[in-house]
Amino acid sequence: QTVEHGFPHQPSALGYSPFLRLMAIGTRSGAIKLYGAPGVEFMGLHEENNTVMQIHFIPDQCQLVTLLDDNSLHLWSLKQHGGASELREEHRFTLKGPPGSPPSATQITAVLPHSSREVLYLGTESGNIFVVELPSFRVLEDRTISSEAVLQRVPEDNCNRRSCELVEALREHPKNPDQILIGYSRGLIVLWDLQNSKVTHHFLGSQQLENLYWQRDGSKFISCHYDGSYTQWPVSSDNRQPEPLENTVPYGPFPCKAISKIYWQTTKNGLPYIIFQGGMPRASYGDRHSISVIHGSQQTAFDFTSRVIDFFIIFSSEPTAELDDPSAMVVLAEEELVVIDLKTAGWPAVHPPYLASLHCSAITCSHHVSNIPLKLWERIISAGSKQNIHYSSMPWPIDGGTNIAPDPPQRDLLLTGHEDGTVRFWDASGVCLHLLYKLSTVRVFLTDADPNDNMNTLGEDEWPPLRKVGTFDPYSDDPRLGIQKIYLCKYSGYLAVAGTAGQVLVMELNDEDAEHVVDHAEADLLQDQEGYRWKGHEKLKTRDGPVRFEAGFQPFVLVQCQPPAVVTSLALHSEWKLVAFGTSHGFGLFDHQQKRLVFVKCTLHPSDQLALEGPLSRVKSLKKSLRQSFRRIRRSRVSSRKRRGGSGNASEVQEANAKFDQDTLQEMELAPVQRKIEARSAEDSFTGFVRTLYFADTFLRDSSRHCPSLWAGTNGGTVYAFCLRVPPAERRMDEPVRAEQAKEIQLMHRAPVVGILVLDGRSTPLPEPLEVAHDLSKSPDMQGSHQLLVVSEEQFKVFTLPKVSSKLKLKLTALEGCRVRKVTVANFGSCKTDDYSENDLAVLTNLGDIQIISLPFLKLQIRYPCIRKEDVSGIASCVFTKYGQGFYLISPSEFERFSLSTKWLVEPRCIVDTPEVTTNNHVHSKSGVENAARKS
Repeated sequence: QTVEHGFPHQPSALGYSPFLRLMAIGTRSGAIKLYGAPGVEFMGLHEENNTVMQIHFIPDQCQLVTLLDDNSLHLWSLKQHGGASELREEHRFTLKGPPGSPPSATQITAVLPHSSREVLYLGTESGNIFVVELPSFRVLEDRTISSEAVLQRVPEDNCNRRSCELVEALREHPKNPDQILIGYSRGLIVLWDLQNSKVTHHFLGSQQLENLYWQRDGSKFISCHYDGSYTQWPVSSDNRQPEPLENTVPYGPFPCKAISKIYWQTTKNGLPYIIFQGGMPRASYGDRHSISVIHGSQQTAFDFTSRVIDFFIIFSSEPTAELDDPSAMVVLAEEELVVIDLKTAGWPAVHPPYLASLHCSAITCSHHVSNIPLKLWERIISAGSKQNIHYSSMPWPIDGGTNIAPDPPQRDLLLTGHEDGTVRFWDASGVCLHLLYKLSTVRVFLTDADPNDNMNTLGEDEWPPLRKVGTFDPYSDDPRLGIQKIYLCKYSGYLAVAGTAGQVLVMELNDEDAEHVVDHAEADLLQDQEGYRWKGHEKLKTRDGPVRFEAGFQPFVLVQCQPPAVVTSLALHSEWKLVAFGTSHGFGLFDHQQKRLVFVKCTLHPSDQLALEGPLSRVKSLKKSLRQSFRRIRRSRVSSRKRRGGSGNASEVQEANAKFDQDTLQEMELAPVQRKIEARSAEDSFTGFVRTLYFADTFLRDSSRHCPSLWAGTNGGTVYAFCLRVPPAERRMDEPVRAEQAKEIQLMHRAPVVGILVLDGRSTPLPEPLEVAHDLSKSPDMQGSHQLLVVSEEQFKVFTLPKVSSKLKLKLTALEGCRVRKVTVANFGSCKTDDYSENDLAVLTNLGDIQIISLPFLKLQIRYPCIRKEDVSGIASCVFTKYGQGFYLISPSEFERFSLSTKWLVEPRCIVDTPEVTTNNHVHSKSGVENAARKS
């Protein structure tokens, strides 16, 4: 496992080092991830798997400290190790109080790494501030700042004992490292002199304190409060009692939510940037996740699509600079990272080169295409750049470290289909998964939402001035729009996508916007069946007349399956201009050049009633099956008691009941499309479900003539083969494509067919359509006899062609006790020489193992554990590449990338250089840091 792509699941903390120009994100599962310039990534995992609450970089060091929700502190370092470097945990520490003290005495609420780089100040719930030494985490008890010591130095008439409970914020004076500002939850703020252990100033806020921020010159600081206000306080050189300069409730006068964090940034024109989180009016906008930016007369409340975890401002970090001069705001929301350009008028968002929100609409399928031709690549990028005109052109502001990984050897695309009817094209060539282009299929159909609705339009006088930012939008206008299958031909630029309501769209790439009519065709998969009634969702309504499409992939034909069930398999042959599609009722073949249906084949068994219910009408059937399951449990218990006459061995009865419960639950847990078929009889539901479709030019009728063919495999272990007659190019538009069923193979064990493959006379898999025409593959051997490989969930079987007699088989389930979930042909190149490569089968099982099986002799080469067997969605989401890599979802928003090949390996390699810093007689010399990604 090499690298994780996407956005961390359930982020919980954010940190930033202006010195290293690196950002750190912590998660609720205990992961910590560092990011810099594109390609610069580090990962670590706390053994405890506890939530990361806070992250603080040690000033001017390659070190950071994390605070977990179990109150433990962890010191991490970027260090070289054995020629490569990594993020390593150096020390861990838990603050302990005196015997008998309550947990609140040492519950850490605020952490301040001092600029001396020698100590941490730890504020606690009890109001005490402990000092620990770095890197040893030794508590320096003589330097503890107790709440009693603070109270003694504050006039009694201004506060009481409870004023010093819970340290909310600790801030070092920007000009004097011997002074720290301590903010207590109830509103008391004191400036503490570390040398003389005394309070030099105290400030009394009337509201509960949320956070503090020093102005750059140290003459003032800002406090923000629970009531949605912020206050400026002067820090005078004499000891006069300071009065607040200004108390502001930006969205008053009505009750407002707390302002939890604030920045006050100075600029050349004298007008400060005031940036704060929260503060919205409670009644009308209490549910908004906002950060407001105020600069002179400009004011915008950025409205985020998910809860804001934390944010920071990138500004001038040069010690000699007199002004902050902010350039960007980086916001970590629960579901995405948003960066706002503060230098450009209008404050546009910056397009992130990594940390993509993959799940902005839920991912429903994936498709990987290796080695994209340069021309197609450039055309896709061009289409995508037209969509990104509203983004800022500023360079990515988090640019620490140097990526030293070699350039990707080829251009790879990962396509993800989404619930909202979109397909996203990702650059999957290197470490950063970067969005190139987004395609939407919604315009073809009539939905409740108007695609021209603009979420960001604001009335001139609207208050507060909200502006929606971010791409996360999990709500689909219509679940029928969901994309279920994708097939892209990289040579011709044809793309086929199929959806939840039986829609199959064929598209071609156009570099300009265009308006045209999309041709419609219907494929009735139940045409010769009587007595069936579809109980599922209706088909999507289509738009009449011409439809306007933006540059990119534009649909030119829609094939609508009837009944409109989920499309379960899809194949495209761009040389023959044919597209094949399958559902739980059958499969069909469509000629997209003549825009004509060639044939349909119903695969429905007379007892396949379940296939007619459809996924969106299963709520009733699920309730019914639950009722039946519990009745079966009751019946089985009653009958087992009767059989035993009430005097049997109680433990045996319990064991039998437990096993029955487990079997029943397993049966109930499976999603409708992943329903487990145990008894492989012909009467089983879903036997007609078409699992795989495959085009091949092979010998089907006799051994002297080869012809185009279409193969289909079903859930009931049946393989259908059709001979196709495709007219030559000069008569292609005049004569119809003809199809005739030539073979029907029924596997004896009736297990679902998950893969079909034809091997040529050299036992090499047949090349992809147009691959030979583009000189990227040898012509297939048509002299020797061809072989057919059928992969079912339980076994691999090789047949000779054209006779279809069994030649060889490997019984995987019988030998290994596992079932095949995904299978693909992978080409493994040698890392020593370019002259050698071999084709093998990469197989993913229901246990999460990946097995490599040789072709054509079906010998098991090696087995790797990859995905946890309990991670059913991870196994279902796995997609293999043509060259022995793969991707699977480890969360709704993250792909784990893995490689089975020594030659094709994509992982981060980077260096972080730290300039020499001489302070307190410690010299920190340059260190080169290369990253080794966290191994699962």
